[in-house]
Amino acid sequence: MRKLNIANLDTPIKKLEKLSDKLGKNIFMKRDDFTGIEVSGNKVRKLEYIIAYALDNGYDTIITTGAIQSNHARATAAVCAMMNLECHLVLRGEVKEYEGNLFQDDMLGANVNIIPPSASREDAMEELKQKLESQKKKVLIIPVGASNAIGSYGYINCYNEIIKQEVEMGIHFDSINLAIGSGGTYAGLWYANEEADTRKKIIGYSVDQIAEVFKEDVMKIVIDLEDTDHHFDSISINDSYIGLGYGQATDEELAFYMDVAKSEGIILDPVYTGKAFKGLVTEIKNGNYDDQENILFIHTGGQQGYTKEMRERMKDVLRKNDRA
Repeated sequence: MRKLNIANLDTPIKKLEKLSDKLGKNIFMKRDDFTGIEVSGNKVRKLEYIIAYALDNGYDTIITTGAIQSNHARATAAVCAMMNLECHLVLRGEVKEYEGNLFQDDMLGANVNIIPPSASREDAMEELKQKLESQKKKVLIIPVGASNAIGSYGYINCYNEIIKQEVEMGIHFDSINLAIGSGGTYAGLWYANEEADTRKKIIGYSVDQIAEVFKEDVMKIVIDLEDTDHHFDSISINDSYIGLGYGQATDEELAFYMDVAKSEGIILDPVYTGKAFKGLVTEIKNGNYDDQENILFIHTGGQQGYTKEMRERMKDVLRKNDRA
């Protein structure tokens, strides 16, 4: 399948030396947050395929959706600007501050539509599509997180990139670990791993839904990829680290993110990678990775998740730690 070449690939894999020594495991991080400033994170890998599909099939207008500070929405706005496509974003939630991704959405020329937290994103996108089609536009709706069969090719490609890097590094990763928030990234990795039969574990850490919801999402995407029977028993999604919910963090979680930043020089985001990486570290401490030696975590980006309110709380956490 044709793809665009927008992202800075291959993204590097780095060993986290201090944390590896502390936990007694070889812990590596694939820096998919290095894919580019405007399109940083995992979303662009999926958009490279979906937007190529849109261009190849004559679409001139894109609609997609997400939360107010959606990384996917911002990346879509950037790619649409690059490719001269009209972009409409349906963002669900309450606007507390005009900052981060929301500000960048406007800067990138997207048409931003805010809907209430209780509203249906799918209904809102369909209504907008009908309106735009009445204006003679050819409209493609991209689901939340660009998580569909076409988008998942981005992480089939990423999996193959990891295999190539294993050869270059002279290493075999026992597992690939990542945050899961809409299912497309996980689906691509899981499908590629099944096809390659390398016996890696693909472990997802949910950021907002119970494991069964995401398992269903992953299964639907894989079936759309290849309409044949699959055994889905190896899908592994841990939903024990959702915490307060999507885009929310406890003081303990914020302190963990700051500890990682100070020890490794890596900033995790509080919506996706922070929750997932804290889950991974906790599971290692609890002995649930005792059968593994080399562990890979994918940093899927998202630093814009630190809102003004969260940054103020982090200052308080820092003060408490200084007094302790």
